[in-house]
Amino acid sequence: MVSLQVQAIVFDMDGTLVDSTGVVEQVWGEFAERHGVDLVELFAFSHGRQAIDTVRRFLPDLDDAARWAISDQLQADELLRLDGIVEIPGAAAFFHALPASRVALVTSAPRELALRRMEAAGMEFPLVTITSEDVTSGKPNPEGYLAAAAQLGVDQSEIVVFEDAPAGIAAARASGATVVVVGPGVGGDYRVDDYRALTVTSDDAGLTISGLTGP
Repeated sequence: MVSLQVQAIVFDMDGTLVDSTGVVEQVWGEFAERHGVDLVELFAFSHGRQAIDTVRRFLPDLDDAARWAISDQLQADELLRLDGIVEIPGAAAFFHALPASRVALVTSAPRELALRRMEAAGMEFPLVTITSEDVTSGKPNPEGYLAAAAQLGVDQSEIVVFEDAPAGIAAARASGATVVVVGPGVGGDYRVDDYRALTVTSDDAGLTISGLTGP
């Protein structure tokens, strides 16, 4: 177990703070069936990305207006399916222990969906929250993480990002942040299975996170 000193913590949402796996698999499974898309390939690509990017990838023959209509409907369906959404074990307690000025959320979900999922998992939006509406390029582009650092007023090298998806891990690394992978993903500087073994302390020098393991 190792400790890490940083100035701020930035979280992804789905799969990192919130377990929405059942809903996501259900909605995108229906999409795959309707459009004859290979489900394994779809999940390998879509995790951590904006819905519109996934629709563009798997429905290349449609014009962009049609793709946006499908993406909007997928997200409308997800808004109605909150049953079974829970926190990643220990996430709420760890999240609530952080000073408001030192925490941010960067998610590929639209704002309303992110708000509902966070509430369902027992968490509120931090003061700095970057959703799909706030960026021109979604993950794996680092734009969202760079925007969060700017709003926090902290250099990206002094931030740790908690992520779980390949696209998000790539975005966080490209931004220059230290990366903690939550779950079985690869490519981070540190990892955790969940938050139950983590502790965090805060003082004028920043945040000290304890309970991490190596990559």
